[in-house]
Amino acid sequence: NNSNNNNNNNNDEDDDYHNAITGSGPSGGSGGRNTTSNSNGVVPNDGANNGTTTSQDPQNLSEPTKKSGIGGASANLVNSIVGAGIIGIPYAFRQSGLLAGILLLLLVAYLTDKSLRVIVGLASFHPLLHNRNVHTFEDLASYPFGDLGSKFILLNMFVLAYGAMVAYLLIIKDTIPSILGIGLEDTYFERNGIMFATSILIMVPLAMQRDMASLSITSLFSVIADLLLVLFIASFAPIAQTVADNGGLATVLANDAFNPTLFIGLGILSTAMACQHSAFIVSGSLENKTQRRWAIVTGNSIVISAILCLILGVTGYLGFLGETQGDVLNNFSVDLPVAKLARALLAITMFCTYPMESFVARHVLIALFHHGNMDGTDASNYNANRSPEGGGYFCFNRRQTWTWVIYILCLIPALLVDDIGPVLSITGSVGGGSISYLAPGLIYLGVNGDAFLAFASSLLQGRRVVTNGGGGGGADDGLPIAGDARQIMNDGGGGGGGTATLELPVEGTRVVSTVVPEDVSSKPMWWYLMGFPLWCAIAASGRTNMRRKFLEEDGEAAALVTNGNGGGGTNGDYQSHSTPPLSPNNVIASEGEGGDTELMVPNRGDYCMAVFFIIFGAVAIVAGLVAYFFF
Repeated sequence: NNSNNNNNNNNDEDDDYHNAITGSGPSGGSGGRNTTSNSNGVVPNDGANNGTTTSQDPQNLSEPTKKSGIGGASANLVNSIVGAGIIGIPYAFRQSGLLAGILLLLLVAYLTDKSLRVIVGLASFHPLLHNRNVHTFEDLASYPFGDLGSKFILLNMFVLAYGAMVAYLLIIKDTIPSILGIGLEDTYFERNGIMFATSILIMVPLAMQRDMASLSITSLFSVIADLLLVLFIASFAPIAQTVADNGGLATVLANDAFNPTLFIGLGILSTAMACQHSAFIVSGSLENKTQRRWAIVTGNSIVISAILCLILGVTGYLGFLGETQGDVLNNFSVDLPVAKLARALLAITMFCTYPMESFVARHVLIALFHHGNMDGTDASNYNANRSPEGGGYFCFNRRQTWTWVIYILCLIPALLVDDIGPVLSITGSVGGGSISYLAPGLIYLGVNGDAFLAFASSLLQGRRVVTNGGGGGGADDGLPIAGDARQIMNDGGGGGGGTATLELPVEGTRVVSTVVPEDVSSKPMWWYLMGFPLWCAIAASGRTNMRRKFLEEDGEAAALVTNGNGGGGTNGDYQSHSTPPLSPNNVIASEGEGGDTELMVPNRGDYCMAVFFIIFGAVAIVAGLVAYFFF
């Protein structure tokens, strides 16, 4: 009787998928998987301990050895957000239009906060994954979409981080020579030489650090420098004169509210606010990570970043309008003393922010080439007693070697180009659109594939259901209404055509159901207009890959989908799946943790948000590239 799954350890107690949802099984919701220790007796780090050191699980070889509090994690996240992108916000407003730029910035800020909570929540607090030690974005994507999903995340993480690092070097090439009194004419070698010297002496040593928590102090300096920089732009941009010369504020708003190159601006704004690629590094450095503490970190960081970006964007754009450059400080006179101070503040921000992106790019390369093992050795003749920090190539360890490789890859284009606008626009459209919007939406539907299919089925209530199972004939019963325990469902059984009474979900609970949208013979027009065939296909693919991944991890050889109801039916008619909770609250307590660990379960609002993420991300990527190359 499936209705008793919440109370009995029955034959399904080894099924991770259903045990994690219903709370059944010997571990009380742990999914039947022993996460206390691995085969080597090493206790894996779950990112929620209070210590400063962690043991290294073979599955998580590069876990952080230092932790930071809410303040340090917030500073790191703000620093990751308001890097090179903040100086390009006025240029983004020029491309999109003033009113459109403001609205897009607020929208991007909200979506960023939501996606940060979603991806970390799925990995650390979802009933199916919270005991699976999912510590990276690409690992999370691999559950619903396999190796393809993992590679998609890694590729776009690198694109976004690489574009940001190139932009940082370009800003250094603009700012430091200006501070030293070197102009833009005939100074190619001087400007590039200064960029090379300062970056190799400041940026690279900071990027050599192993853990994100080591950058908490420099991130704080960077945030302070950003704040002072925003105050400078707001105070010294010639807003009154520029607006008056262009017919007044009303005329400016009428002429520049919305521009056809709006999506170029969206790409730059996506770059400015994008931090999903470093979300797992920052959250992994958070001491005693919980949903509430992580929400505080994201909320504080997004609010601070959005306010800084909004002030700088509006004042910077109104000060120069159509003449606004990709680096708005280039609009100010080189000889203006206060402008030199502002350039110095910007340089400090770039010096402190480059390591954040280098951490992300290094993580991607080590994941691709070394399966995530940052502390391994590459040299065959390595002697740890002679060189504790060695083990790589050219007297460096693996971490240092890849840090240098990344720096050289970024240095080459920085020596050849000067304008950061195209860099931010292209990398923001592709990497930002994929990482910030498209991927979180796809992953949410994929991880919650069973629940979404049940939700989609509930929307088809009253439609006739076609059954082909066994010799018992079909059932034309309408789908039950969640919460109405008086109804029964045909289980699609084999011979005999009997029905099994299923206890329907009540608020806050999850049970196993047996109806999927594919079983409904006819669907209304709105089903197709709203794209449900696509969303259900994504959810079904995620469901299949999730189960395959679980079976691979647990070493089971069972079939991917277990059916078989009644007598003699093999590979029955319906695939079982779990229904979503009715409660709009998407947080429940984990019984396996003594009720003190919050778990994240799906709800209707988040399904709609996931679909919006997918649509918005796809439009942002395509429209951003089209607008850049054809407008």
